[in-house]
Amino acid sequence: MEILQTAVDKLSNSMRIYAEASLNFYNLLKVDKEEAINNLDRAFETKLEAFHTLYDITKTQIDYFEHADTATVIMLRNAIHHRNHKLFKSWNSEMHLHGVFDKMKGAAFLMSSYQPNNEDCHVSQYYFKLSDFYERLDDSYGSEYIDTFLKKEKRERLLNLVNSQLSFSRIKEFSESERYPISQVYLNVIPIYISAVSRIFTQIKSHNFLSKGYDSKVYLDHFTSGEIFNLSNPIFKQLRIPTWV
Repeated sequence: MEILQTAVDKLSNSMRIYAEASLNFYNLLKVDKEEAINNLDRAFETKLEAFHTLYDITKTQIDYFEHADTATVIMLRNAIHHRNHKLFKSWNSEMHLHGVFDKMKGAAFLMSSYQPNNEDCHVSQYYFKLSDFYERLDDSYGSEYIDTFLKKEKRERLLNLVNSQLSFSRIKEFSESERYPISQVYLNVIPIYISAVSRIFTQIKSHNFLSKGYDSKVYLDHFTSGEIFNLSNPIFKQLRIPTWV
């Protein structure tokens, strides 16, 4: 129990730290763009690592690859942890630290996310290219960055899961109907992460788990209070980079 308590507390701590970095982001951006972006990126990566720690401890009791949300978080963590590719740069990093913003003035981007079940819910935003997921999972893309940590059968199963359970197919179809190049379609991964944490916390709590710390209690209560996002209902907005900036 103590090992599990520590892992849950670590994950809860990481989510609080990310929330604080997200709140401080825009103020810090005005002062030091690189520090603001790197702080948020590292905080997000810490959330992935903490989730993976919980996975290591509970994977014999919980099948993380049965559902798209939990499997995607594990896949994303492995991709970012090992970094043997050029995929999964955050929107902020891609635009402002890798020069894309200046090169793409006037271009329109499709930003996709998911509808929260509570319309008053604030949704944090952290975007990756949709195409990065396909390059990691879909053999038909012929990508040199295909996920070799997953066996082909498991990779194909995860691809089917994200297309159906995370509405990737609907997002892709919508972007094509609106004539967005796939490289200009971005996905907010925070709802997927929240859904994954909610799923695992709910299973853990159902086995008479006792939290060990303030963060654990707060986040366990919040993420087991019911479904937070409808991942079958993607939402879209256009973001156009001004020509005059």
